[in-house]
Amino acid sequence: MKDTPIYLNEKQVAEITGFALSTLRNNLFHCRGIPYVKIGKSVRYRRDEVIEYMERYKISTEG
Repeated sequence: MKDTPIYLNEKQVAEITGFALSTLRNNLFHCRGIPYVKIGKSVRYRRDEVIEYMERYKISTEG
């Protein structure tokens, strides 16, 4: 059985990523950034996709 995805609201994503709410909302408007689900006026992000997005831009400092 697959794990049920956990969805986060904008404030939770802002806390995890350090992005301002205005940045997240601007990314929504321009269809870029972290994938999201929109139901009515509610925007939700899958936790695993938030983490994937952040990991994708990780810079390794090990040489």
